[in-house]
Amino acid sequence: MEDRKKTVGRFAPTPSGRMHLGNVFAALMAWLSVRSRGGELVLRMEDLDTQRTSEDFAAVLRSDLQWLGLDWDRETEPQSRRSEVYDRYFAKLEEMGLLYPCYCTRSQLHSVNAPHLSDGTYVYPGTCRDLKEPPAGRKPAWRVRVPDRVWRFHDLVQGDYALNLATECGDMVVRRADGVYVYQLAVTVDDGEAGVTEVVRGMDLLSSAPRQMYLQELLGFDHPTYAHVPMLLAPDGRRLSKRDRDLDLGVLRQRMTPEALIGSLAFAAGLIGKNEPISARELAGEFTWEKLRGDAIYLDGDSSFW
Repeated sequence: MEDRKKTVGRFAPTPSGRMHLGNVFAALMAWLSVRSRGGELVLRMEDLDTQRTSEDFAAVLRSDLQWLGLDWDRETEPQSRRSEVYDRYFAKLEEMGLLYPCYCTRSQLHSVNAPHLSDGTYVYPGTCRDLKEPPAGRKPAWRVRVPDRVWRFHDLVQGDYALNLATECGDMVVRRADGVYVYQLAVTVDDGEAGVTEVVRGMDLLSSAPRQMYLQELLGFDHPTYAHVPMLLAPDGRRLSKRDRDLDLGVLRQRMTPEALIGSLAFAAGLIGKNEPISARELAGEFTWEKLRGDAIYLDGDSSFW
């Protein structure tokens, strides 16, 4: 029987510069997954950090996606214009009695005495959870209390994943001291209101899924399906970065056709058996998640990308 629930995917870039090849890969995977099943793709600009983002960059992103042949069905309002929406959900958490002000400084949070996991990520110890006398003259961030519970899900690429928010994260910040809402809350609300059923993004955001699943439950949204795609690495093992201008589309568009670029990416990822030009539309006809491996993808130093 055909699934009655239409797949709704999304691509949510940060308009802070030109897309590099890793961004393109994530966008391509999201697009292929949706188009291979006749679903709907939503475009959203994640511009919470208004100091680093701009509409000019957003326009370039749209142009680059169109050049690649990665179309979308609708574009939702950018995050920078949704503060009032986030206010409503913040108030909902407040009504539940789950929020509290946090006055910890960045240096306190990252100090050697703070709890840290093996990868260096700090775990918030609940310093301000039951604070009786807040320090004078300092604006607080706001945290949501998390329960001692394990969130589990099956990722389409990475397999089974589990995380206990209490022991591996701690109470989460949902609004910064300057009043800006943080990524976890904004993304949860944006995906939920847009009806997103599938989230495809980079492997570096895998641990964000349980955080968002918790917020989804609190705010009344369904859990989407997750697919965290492997990271693209340079031949020397470096992660591609906008800051380093590694293989951004400003460079790649000057020396490659869209079909050649997509073909090289698809071959590196194991989606096709030969490095040859192919359009996104052609690739969608034979796309399955089973073809994509979960570990990092090293780009060949002799490839046409360089």
